[in-house]
Amino acid sequence: MQIDLQLRNVTKSYKKTQAVNNVNLTVNQGEFFTILGPSGSGKTTLLKLIAGFETVDDGSIKLKTQDIASKKPYERNIGMVFQNYALFPHMSVFDNIAYPLRRRRVNKKDVQTKVKRVLQVVQLEEFSKRFPNQLSGGQQQRVALARAIVFDPPLLLLDEPLSALDKNLRQQMQFEIKSIQKRLEITTISVTHDQEEALTMSDRICVMNEGGVEQVDTPENIYKQPKNRFVAEFIGEINLLKGHLVKLEARFAKIKLLGGQVATVEYTGKSIDRNNVLIALRPENIQLLNDPNGAVNKIEATISSLIYLGDAIVLSIRTDYGEELQVKIPSIYSDVLSEGKKLTFGWNPQSATIIEDHSKHESTYTLKAVSS
Repeated sequence: MQIDLQLRNVTKSYKKTQAVNNVNLTVNQGEFFTILGPSGSGKTTLLKLIAGFETVDDGSIKLKTQDIASKKPYERNIGMVFQNYALFPHMSVFDNIAYPLRRRRVNKKDVQTKVKRVLQVVQLEEFSKRFPNQLSGGQQQRVALARAIVFDPPLLLLDEPLSALDKNLRQQMQFEIKSIQKRLEITTISVTHDQEEALTMSDRICVMNEGGVEQVDTPENIYKQPKNRFVAEFIGEINLLKGHLVKLEARFAKIKLLGGQVATVEYTGKSIDRNNVLIALRPENIQLLNDPNGAVNKIEATISSLIYLGDAIVLSIRTDYGEELQVKIPSIYSDVLSEGKKLTFGWNPQSATIIEDHSKHESTYTLKAVSS
């Protein structure tokens, strides 16, 4: 697979703050690659370094085979959609899209052809004579996208592209942008703090924290097999069961939990600090057991609260040892659920993953339900 963008040991500091710390990444040709992280994680700075709006302190940035780290933004020929779209209010839709072509001195006939083609791609042919203030948020977003791709750039950058839209429109645009990107086969890097957006649109996701890369993987692996505690807690909702390793056998690990029971979890072969183990378990992977006999992993707990979501019910449950978990089960079980009721819950060994506990803030074994 051909690599379109390669970052090697990229570093950027502002006075005493290291915004990007020795980042190494590769982005493949035609890939939709998302940089995801909380505020202050370094994701926006990294995008600015790729675009040329900031200069690297150290390291290299290669687009195709050319090192662009020292080039000006306009010399990189990269398309970019800004968070606020940055459309020219005094220009029509056509002229906004044509602007980068005219800056490149493309002849009038080719400008007409290219703008018409990209208007069809973003389905805005009938809006070409309108001005930005006459468009909806979603339409403005599509104009910004059209302007960024009209000159056929080798790389497209998206800076929080959907943050200005309401939830329903944001979900619609996720599929539209992904569809356009896939159709054009344009290599795309998107920066966002929205986990759902990243999981929905990406071929791969880079999770950043405090200027560094925590994990780069497919959306499925990021969600199901987080590499460490930060990724587990940042992506979605998670239960972290603290314990220590007592045995490894074949493809499974035996973990002794706070209550003394031993849980079985599928083991992928990665190294484990046996005294600092966390079982990462998503709320939807915990089931209510009608018949606990024969269950590999089971735990008794009392329902503390219930939240009805229509198709599902979210439970907060507490064990006799004071452990708290979140459980998400289908709403068909609503008749047997009530606050204060004690029930047995369980999970499959393949539904959980083991991560090492690197927390410096907890000195006692606890079981914690964390939402992002």
